[in-house]
Amino acid sequence: MKIDNEIKLDFSDVLFRPKRSTLSSRNEVNLEREYVFKHSKRSWNGVPIITSNMDTIGTVDMFRSLSKQKILTCFHKYIDVNEIVSACKEGYDSKYFILSTGITENDFDRLVVNSNILKDNDIDLNFICIDVANGYMFKLIEYCKKIRHHFPDVTLIAGNVVTREIVEELVITGVVDIIKVGIGSGAVCTTRLQTGVGIPQFSAVMECSDAAHGLDAMIISDGGICCPGDISKAFGGGADFVMMGNMFSGHDECSGEIVEENGKKYKLFYGMSSDTAMTKYHGGVAKYRSSEGKTVKSAYKGPVENTINNMLGGIRSTCTYVGAQRLKDLSKCATFVRVTSQLNNFFK
Repeated sequence: MKIDNEIKLDFSDVLFRPKRSTLSSRNEVNLEREYVFKHSKRSWNGVPIITSNMDTIGTVDMFRSLSKQKILTCFHKYIDVNEIVSACKEGYDSKYFILSTGITENDFDRLVVNSNILKDNDIDLNFICIDVANGYMFKLIEYCKKIRHHFPDVTLIAGNVVTREIVEELVITGVVDIIKVGIGSGAVCTTRLQTGVGIPQFSAVMECSDAAHGLDAMIISDGGICCPGDISKAFGGGADFVMMGNMFSGHDECSGEIVEENGKKYKLFYGMSSDTAMTKYHGGVAKYRSSEGKTVKSAYKGPVENTINNMLGGIRSTCTYVGAQRLKDLSKCATFVRVTSQLNNFFK
């Protein structure tokens, strides 16, 4: 048994230190990034924000809305690929969606079938997300190699992890372009309660981005986002992309019906390791495992466009405070201070 005595930090433990800036308006800030990925050699440009691959969030309607803003939608692995085909034929750009897969043979077979349907309809598959809760299994490495062999020119995302050694291994094996970082940090994730495993998200992002960038790879900060300022902190801490579910929940583009209770409107929101999701797709929670996700009612928020404008406005404002004219420069301009509190909660 060992104890790492270094304090690990979450987004709520830090704030940006403001700096003198030549920027006079948020409108001067460029939030688009252009990337070339290490192994796939593909290029991509857009705003590097991604929806979580939850079935209530990663929907085709969400893709229709977010692709207009050059933001990525990560589809859940049970998505009906024919709906994606319909959207792309309507003119929505395929470079703004990601297909997800697990690491079982059934997952692989489903992915191959879906990719063939896309190919038959002349739709380019740019990204595949290999998604498991525990990215430390040897099986993940072998599965990533299998996916790379079958899809040699697709940009591969894999996770979830929170430490540098597995980031380095996934990249050095020559297969993974982007590592997904975050264990237990999601709003409807109960992994830390059920398992006692995890690292606070801000420290995980700093450690993993340092490892990935040293090898010309990239990371996604996945989870822990409670407000637009947290998105900026993730980028400032070194994340190349930021993935979130809670911020996208409760919108018209999310799946499910609007429910009304006591005059307030809600939409259902749950993690993909929750008993709700496992019952929906597997007939229940297997005896050898436990539920590691919550099912909650998310306040109804209307069209997602309003939330996106609020997010992007917050990030632009951060950039003006620290003198970053481009999102690309935010981590270079960032100085963080540790805090014991970041808000005045007198009025709640």
